[in-house]
Amino acid sequence: MRALKSARLGADFSKLWTASAVSNVGDGITMAAGPLLVASLTSEPALVAGAAFAQQLPWLIIALISGVYVDRLDRRRLIIAVNILRGLALAVLAAAVATSTASIPLIYLVFFLLGVGETLADTAFSALVPATVAPEQLTRANSRMATTSILGNQILAKPLGGWLFAIGAALPFAADALTFLVAAALTSAVRIPTARSTSGDSVREDIVAGIRWLWRHRLLRTLAVTMGVANVAFCAAFAIFALYAQQRLGLTEVGYGLLLTTFGVGGLAGSALAPRLRERFGAKTLLRGGLIVEILTHAILASTTEPLVAAGILIVFGIHSVNWGIIVATQFQQAVPDELRGRVGSVYALTQVSGAAAGSLLSGLIAQAVTITTPFWAATAVMTAIAMVAWRPLRAA
Repeated sequence: MRALKSARLGADFSKLWTASAVSNVGDGITMAAGPLLVASLTSEPALVAGAAFAQQLPWLIIALISGVYVDRLDRRRLIIAVNILRGLALAVLAAAVATSTASIPLIYLVFFLLGVGETLADTAFSALVPATVAPEQLTRANSRMATTSILGNQILAKPLGGWLFAIGAALPFAADALTFLVAAALTSAVRIPTARSTSGDSVREDIVAGIRWLWRHRLLRTLAVTMGVANVAFCAAFAIFALYAQQRLGLTEVGYGLLLTTFGVGGLAGSALAPRLRERFGAKTLLRGGLIVEILTHAILASTTEPLVAAGILIVFGIHSVNWGIIVATQFQQAVPDELRGRVGSVYALTQVSGAAAGSLLSGLIAQAVTITTPFWAATAVMTAIAMVAWRPLRAA
C-alpha cells in the first residue's frame, strides 16, 4: 500500500499541489496588476518600483524569524492562517480600488503584508512537502510543483492579470484574494501529522542553530553560497534586460515580451525533463553542468546582437534553472532534519534574496559607468570563479 501511494505521490500531496497551483495563479495576477494600479495613481518610476520592493523587503528583514516559527508551529495550520490573512488583505485593497479610495501607502502596506505572508507560507510549504511523499519521490513532486508554478505564475496569470485590470481595476485583487481562500481550504483537507512543539530556546538561539547546521553541511553550504553569489551576477545583468533588448538586440516592446517568454518555455521543458535527467545523469553532473550553462549564458548574451541566438540560450538557461531549483529543493528536503527545515530553508532563502537585491543595485551603476554589456561580462567572470570553487564540493550531490 505504501509503494502504491508513493508511486501516485498520494492524495495529501495532490491537495498541496493543487493549493500551490491556485495560489501561483493568484500571485501572478497580482504581480501583473500591481504595477498597473500604482501607475494609474502616479507617474513616478520610483513609486511604481517601490511596490515590488515593499513585497520583497520582508524577506530581507524577517525571513530568519519566520523560519523559526515554521519549525515551532503546526505548518499546515500556519499555511491556512497565513493564506486567509493574505486573502483578507487583498480583499481590503480590492474594496479600496472599487471605491476609488486606494492610495500608494495602502498599496505598499498590503504588498508588505503579502511579503510577510510569503516568508511564512512559502517556507512552511517547502518544509511540509516531504511529509506527503516518499523520499524517492521528492524529485518528481518538486518537478510537478515547478511545472504548475511556471504555467500558473509566469505564463497564464500575467496576461490574465492585465486583462482583469482592463475590465475593472479591482478585479485582479479580488481574484487573488479568492485564490488564497481556495488554497487555504485545500490545505485544510490535508491529513498529515504536523504538530510542532516549542523548543524552549530563544528566537536568536533557534536562528543560530539553523545557520550553524547549514554551514556545517558542506554540500548545502556550497549550494547556498553558490546561488547567493550567482544571484548577484544574474541580477546585475538581468536587471537592465529591457534596455539590453532594445539597445543591443534592437527589439521593440513586443519583441522584448516575446524574448521573456523563452524563460517560461525553457522552464516548462526543464520541469518536464527533470526526473528523467536526474535519473540519467545524476545530481552531481546536472549541478556542475548548470554552472557551465550559467557561464555560457552570460558570455553569449554579452557578445551576440542576434535575437534568435539570445532566445536560444535563454531557453537552455530556463531548462537549467528549473532543474537546478528542483535538485536543490530535493537535496534540502532529504538532508535537513524535519525539525530544522524551516530555519535552514529560511537561511537559504535569505542568501538568494540578498544576492538578488545586491545584484539589482549594482546593475544600473555598472551599466551607466561602462556599457550595456559590461554587467554580462562581469557575470561571466563571476560565474567562472564560482564554478572553479564549487566544482569539487558538488561531487557530494
